[in-house]
Amino acid sequence: MRIWGKVLGFLFGFMLSKNLFGALLGVWLGHMFDRGRGFDFDGITGGEGDDIARQAAFFYTTFSVMGHVAKAKGKVTNHEIAFASAYMDKLSLTNELRQQAQDAFREGKTTGFPLKERLRKFKRICGNRHDLLLMFLEIQIQVAFSDGDLDTKEREVLHTIAKFLGYSARQLNNLLEMIIASADFNQQAGQSYQQFNGGNAPTNAGQLENAYKVLGVKQKDSKTDIKKAYRKLMSQHHPDKLIAKGLPPAMMEAAKEKTQDIQAAYDLISKQDK
Repeated sequence: MRIWGKVLGFLFGFMLSKNLFGALLGVWLGHMFDRGRGFDFDGITGGEGDDIARQAAFFYTTFSVMGHVAKAKGKVTNHEIAFASAYMDKLSLTNELRQQAQDAFREGKTTGFPLKERLRKFKRICGNRHDLLLMFLEIQIQVAFSDGDLDTKEREVLHTIAKFLGYSARQLNNLLEMIIASADFNQQAGQSYQQFNGGNAPTNAGQLENAYKVLGVKQKDSKTDIKKAYRKLMSQHHPDKLIAKGLPPAMMEAAKEKTQDIQAAYDLISKQDK
């Protein structure tokens, strides 16, 4: 059994990135070396059992499709560039991983980027991990909405992405409403989840309305249905569960922020009934 490539890959990856994800990618590179195969993201053929291949595919596909979404209107705006840069900052990427993300983003912007082919491969590698696909789609929606508006071209690209990941037009529209409401909710609040939890934040009608939309429920829904929706969303976005299903550890912070938004919205709604 050949193992030296994996051992050396782990050590090399950890030295370069100083974190576990870099080390895991190093192991995967070493795995390719042990099998006598060259490495490139087009050549990822990992199935459902190949966790490292899945993490690598998620990382690269996220940023390459992000570049494609940003270019949907024909020109990448400063808002989209700022979003991509801020997203990399939020993930605290090492120089090595940041360079990979930037390379992927640039590839996605190129003319003739094979979006459908990449999405097919990505979905095959992810298998039936729907929570992972949901996280991916939500990230792309955030990119498209980074300038505060969605034009026709951006919507078309998002519908293509959703379709190839197995989501209907109706499901995409619901996600759009939830994510746009989440952005508005955070802007209206102007403070962190901890402050909401402490009960210090003022509440207004618009903020409360957006809280319901964040959970994908309506104000007329029963407490039981609202709580059920909240628990489902928390389960879908739980960082540890997503990591286990293939989310790169370097992207855990994004999942944490999502759960904080969901929790803040639910807390605000719950306080109205007291």
